[in-house]
Amino acid sequence: MSAQIVFDRLFGSSHHQVTVDGHYVQGKAKVGGTEVVVIGTWDKAAVDGALALRIADAILTVVTEDEGRNKRPIVFIADTQGQALSRHEELLGLNGYFAHIARCVDLARRQGHRTVTVVHGEAVSGGFLSFGLLADHVFALPEAQVRVMDLRAMARVTKIPLEKLETLAKESPVFAPGAENYWRMGALEAIWSETDAWPRCLQEALSEAAGNDVRAERGLQRGGRLLAATVAERIGGA
Repeated sequence: MSAQIVFDRLFGSSHHQVTVDGHYVQGKAKVGGTEVVVIGTWDKAAVDGALALRIADAILTVVTEDEGRNKRPIVFIADTQGQALSRHEELLGLNGYFAHIARCVDLARRQGHRTVTVVHGEAVSGGFLSFGLLADHVFALPEAQVRVMDLRAMARVTKIPLEKLETLAKESPVFAPGAENYWRMGALEAIWSETDAWPRCLQEALSEAAGNDVRAERGLQRGGRLLAATVAERIGGA
């Protein structure tokens, strides 16, 4: 599905000025009469330092422009294969760039900007975790793929045999890739279908985004994360 079709379906063809510059998504749109800022990645972007800085700069620009006025919601579009895999980027401290994005998202939330992420295509590893997964609510479009690490890569890193991980993935969504498993863990609020009215879904998502993180509770209710909510409650009450 082309970028124009996706954005037209999300916001309405006459209600957005969202464009793609390489792998970078930017623009403004109207959702239920409310102006929102759209920031994100496209075409399975491998997020490098330069792209990370563009995302962070766009978030900081919104925070700065809205100081002393109504805070515009931010809609993140996530389509990324993860961080750029190169020694060059690692030596430049790509992890620090990603931490900078995360701090910018946190700042926006603390300043009162509601945030919603829509996953299109792929949402993988640090390229997704650094901004998309930090939003108040995260949704996936049909056929979107979400994963932190491929099982083959996980086997290499953990030294756990691939066959063992494949068995664990069948039993627990924590080990398994796929949007459905991330829905079970509570990371995704919902997976929208082709027949859903995406502008209405987005409007409802923004109206409910209040900065309260209930993902652990959702994961418990859906049977995907059985201990996170309980452990967090114990720590909070300690």
